[in-house]
Amino acid sequence: MPNKAVIAGASGLIGSYLLHILLDAEQYSEVLILVRKELPVQHKKLVQLVIDFDKLDEYKAAITGYAVFCCLGTTKKKTPDQNEYRKIDHYYPLRLAQIAKQNGVRQYHLVSSLGADSNSSQFYLKTKGETEEAIKKVVIKSLNIYQPSLLTGDRKESRFGEGFMIGLMKLIDPLLVGGLRKYRSISAETVAQAMFKQSLKTEEGIFVHPSDKIKLLA
Repeated sequence: MPNKAVIAGASGLIGSYLLHILLDAEQYSEVLILVRKELPVQHKKLVQLVIDFDKLDEYKAAITGYAVFCCLGTTKKKTPDQNEYRKIDHYYPLRLAQIAKQNGVRQYHLVSSLGADSNSSQFYLKTKGETEEAIKKVVIKSLNIYQPSLLTGDRKESRFGEGFMIGLMKLIDPLLVGGLRKYRSISAETVAQAMFKQSLKTEEGIFVHPSDKIKLLA
């Protein structure tokens, strides 16, 4: 059963919720977070490892345990250079999965995006799709891929365009029914809860969870 969890992206919207859920969970005795700079969080189960993600291999020995949760991601505004963007959204998650596989980690949980498609003409969705496909080929015992739609929650930085969309979605969400239900906005906390609950299951294989299914898992 679970004992140690590793989170990459614990300072982000989903990752920060997930961190607190795992610290409160009796199923995990240790939570290791891979961070660029130490977070202002203290807990007897928490271990913080400040790393350079460009040199992930140097930290191989620490990336062990039962489950690795990858909540890494960036935005066009924060990372306008596409090469840097792809490094964060593709290379880091993939290399982390490869290391997890080498170290016998049983589960890998990846935050992707609704609409992820390696054949998409949109760079963001294409990158997400290529990352999903590449990590599937790593063949971890249990791979869970989460594809949330527009995320809601308390962000550290405000984004005008996104704030507008969230307000708009509050009006539109009730109208999205049937096959359109997956396009409803979803809270980051709901995604984090679903990731935690999936980590307690023992099924092996590849599981892809679109946004509407994530809400059911939580």
